[in-house]
Amino acid sequence: MEKGPINEKLKNTYEETLSKVSVLEKDAKQVVHSQFDELTKKSIENDFDISRLKEAMKEESKAIKEAGDYFYDLHKQCRMLSDEIDTRVSEVEKHEEKSKKNKFFKASFTNAMIDYKENESNHFAKGNTFYKLFWVFFIGCFAGVVVETIWCIVTRGHYESRVGLIWGPFNLVYGFGALFLTYVLYPYRNRSPWLSFGGGFIVGSVVEYLCSLFQEIVFGSVSWDYSNVPFNINGRICLLYSIFWGILGVLWIKVIYPKMAYWILKIPNKIGKILTHFLFIFMIVNSMMSGFVVYRWTQRLEDVPASNFMEEWADQAYPNERLEKIYANLEFVKEE
Repeated sequence: MEKGPINEKLKNTYEETLSKVSVLEKDAKQVVHSQFDELTKKSIENDFDISRLKEAMKEESKAIKEAGDYFYDLHKQCRMLSDEIDTRVSEVEKHEEKSKKNKFFKASFTNAMIDYKENESNHFAKGNTFYKLFWVFFIGCFAGVVVETIWCIVTRGHYESRVGLIWGPFNLVYGFGALFLTYVLYPYRNRSPWLSFGGGFIVGSVVEYLCSLFQEIVFGSVSWDYSNVPFNINGRICLLYSIFWGILGVLWIKVIYPKMAYWILKIPNKIGKILTHFLFIFMIVNSMMSGFVVYRWTQRLEDVPASNFMEEWADQAYPNERLEKIYANLEFVKEE
């Protein structure tokens, strides 16, 4: 298909439709205002034999309301499409500019490029499906630990464990954060960054709050507390970090997610689904065992002796000293 004729066709259709809508609006106003005058005149003259007029005007009101609803939906769709066009063109221009500036390193794919590659190869993890979301979750669990560990070394000058599971460098908070950010922001991946900021602000804050609440209710412990930070809610979230979540939402769906999706595209279709199921089971077992040893930790602090071989194993394999190193920031909440 050639570009010129398509644009000309759309332009002509738009102009014809706009002209017809303008004429329709003008004619409708004339008819309705004429009916207004007749209805008012009959009322002044106490001529109440106007049942047909009233019924006609009620029907017109209903039709106009339906038309208004339709045009309102059409208005939203047009604004959305216009925003997506502007965004896609802008991202293509940025990609083109980066490619010209750096000829030795290939510019990162945009979301639109990822969509095209996934559909072209019929990849097992294309779109916003279970397979894609699991890999986003899995990579997020690992990458989050790496990034925060490096940040801790740079800012504090020493290594400190940031993992959340006993087997491997994984933390579920980062994984679920990546998963929910992707799931919610995916429909807006080719839209304006402001939508991603709003989505990240809300999703990140909700996930952080629920994770903190879950940890305190189930394990009687907390890993962060914003009580001394302004505009906080129960010390679980605060405005400052919610803004950071919003910024992360933009960086995530516009920069990080396309890179991550590009890596996932490298996983061959033949082994992709099998490997996904294997890792899915591993993460479930890892999470359950991590929860179990932490629960047993809380029991030991209360001097509760082991009552079965699993608890004995937990006491030997994961004593308090080892868990204190694994969960360096975990603090148990004391009941008053």
